[in-house]
Amino acid sequence: MSRRGFCAGSVVAMTSALAGCASDMQSPLLENIFQSGPHPKWAGRTVDRPNYDAIYAGYTDEKYPIEAFDYHQVDSQFLRQVVEFKGIAAPGTIIVDPRSCHLYFVDSKDRATRYGVGVGREGFAWKGEAKINMKHDWPDWVPPPEMVEREPDIVSQLEKTHRGLGVKGGPRSPLGARAMYLYGDGRDLGYRIHGTTEPETIGTYVSSGCIRMCNQDIVNLYPRVALGTRVVVLG
Repeated sequence: MSRRGFCAGSVVAMTSALAGCASDMQSPLLENIFQSGPHPKWAGRTVDRPNYDAIYAGYTDEKYPIEAFDYHQVDSQFLRQVVEFKGIAAPGTIIVDPRSCHLYFVDSKDRATRYGVGVGREGFAWKGEAKINMKHDWPDWVPPPEMVEREPDIVSQLEKTHRGLGVKGGPRSPLGARAMYLYGDGRDLGYRIHGTTEPETIGTYVSSGCIRMCNQDIVNLYPRVALGTRVVVLG
């Protein structure tokens, strides 16, 4: 199987099918406080656009090199930028707006960093609250049994990892350079915020519920997120 086929064909199931089904969890933030959509009322104008040639360049100081991201492949609204924030969430909160394919990290009471993300495709959308209970850099990826059952051909592409047959952390892993694991109701929800081998899919409905970011953006977000961080996924 080609790299493209491995990461986009079976592994549109793969990268995202590690998302199981989690029941929606209610939150005050989900009811009438935030209006999701292209221009949510709590996210104001852009106050800082970084030098995209620099931040989306290749990274050579990683455990594995990160390839440069040709950011012209996606709409500019999905590139990292600091925006005004008018919501009530505390600094350090992560808010995901699947409708607009944006993730917000609340920097302060009036600022947030906005990232473009890939989110759940039709039939795999979810909303609710979770917490970051685990983080890994260059994580191994192990397909869930139900995915192997649906896609038996992927077995030949897998190898031994410490968690079972999967893809070892590195440039081939569908989880990319970093992964943060979402827990709720005392259990692993099966959803991750993670990097990707396909940054051109940022800004699309592509996953089975996971939230994917280009590797440069997940590397930027990762050290800012503490264990226990609150994550709110809007409906």
